[in-house]
Amino acid sequence: MDDRYRIGLDIGGTFTDFVLLDAATGRIRIHKCLTTPKDPAIGALGGLDELLRSADLTLSRIAHLVHGTTLVTNAIIERATDPPALLTTRGFRDALEMGIEQRYDIYDLFLKFPEPLVPRNLRREIDERMSRDGQVLTPVDLDQVRREVADLEARGVAALAVCFLHSYKNPAHERAVKDLVRREFPHFAVSLSSEVVPELREYERGTTTTANAYVQLLIDRYVARLEEALTERGFRGRFYLMQSSGGMASPRMAREFPVRLLESGPAGGGLATAFFGREAGYGDVISFDMGGTTAKACLIQSGTPDVAPMMEAARVHRFKRGSGLPIKAPVIDMIEIGAGGGSIAKRGCRSRPRLLRPGRPGADRHRRQPAARLPRSRLLPGWADAARPDGGGGGDVAPGRTTRAVGARGGMGRLHDRLREHGRRGPRPHRREGT
Repeated sequence: MDDRYRIGLDIGGTFTDFVLLDAATGRIRIHKCLTTPKDPAIGALGGLDELLRSADLTLSRIAHLVHGTTLVTNAIIERATDPPALLTTRGFRDALEMGIEQRYDIYDLFLKFPEPLVPRNLRREIDERMSRDGQVLTPVDLDQVRREVADLEARGVAALAVCFLHSYKNPAHERAVKDLVRREFPHFAVSLSSEVVPELREYERGTTTTANAYVQLLIDRYVARLEEALTERGFRGRFYLMQSSGGMASPRMAREFPVRLLESGPAGGGLATAFFGREAGYGDVISFDMGGTTAKACLIQSGTPDVAPMMEAARVHRFKRGSGLPIKAPVIDMIEIGAGGGSIAKRGCRSRPRLLRPGRPGADRHRRQPAARLPRSRLLPGWADAARPDGGGGGDVAPGRTTRAVGARGGMGRLHDRLREHGRRGPRPHRREGT
């Protein structure tokens, strides 16, 4: 093995993309395959084998494998996994719903906030208390912790978030809980707020820790399987995962703190845009990255994307700051500006097309009502070729069903115009938030 060959791997909601770099010649080879949502490792490993066969290489000759993914953000947006439980200080059970008690739109009488990742019946209060200076006011009741975790285990819970008051000053109580759970309930995945985000502000620390617990089992199993399969195929190089900040994390860190991968895939797009902008002589550019679930934009200034200390996930209103779940983790500053290629639309009142929700192509196969997806809105008017998997519907095209969903060609044209307008409007609030 030498440092000649490197592979970049990005798993999205619809497709998995690969880039093979030959550092000696500067040549690249690209490959694309469908993502396998039930087990993304299947599609990733299959596509990796196809790429290497086409280049007449083996994994033993690959020096670096860098992996970006949207699995974390898609899981949170779609609420695709079983919820974790939360252990918190007595009296703070509803902190996740109370938030910061500020309205992100003071004129909206029907204001909605995102649902907490942990339902109320899985939030348990524990008798313990730390002062703001880290002094123990009430020792943690480990017998109570044992009873609560046993009850959660009986309910089928497999992931646990622990967020005690002022644990960023003194994590002793949280660590005692983790030691007990690891010893007596070893199958539980445990996320401590004092490790995930050891900072003040209880609401933001709680949402970040519960988000980490929400996806921890998903990413742990995925990364473990991927590592094992790569080793079996002879890979001896360095394996990294892209973080939301644009840096790289080891597999161990990614499995322990998967919330840091929330914008892993889009972060790579922002870095690539900055690179090509500099190569073309432009320091100030805007990236646009459309996936199967969402579309993202990133503002590049002076050749470098900004890195923010916090992000919002799963916004109720995509253009309104404060309508999402605050996640305290470094992230390349970007914004969700519109629907992805797999978003669902249906005929609304007065036969006008209405965008329902983001999703992946194929996710509506068993829906009883007919629905249309974004790529199909380009087919009937003749803007895309149905025979092309990359330009049509990814092989999942049903024009008759699409016509029933949103009308004939005129309806599809109106749908496409509405989606394009969403994309044009999207960067405006991003520019305002960045000023």
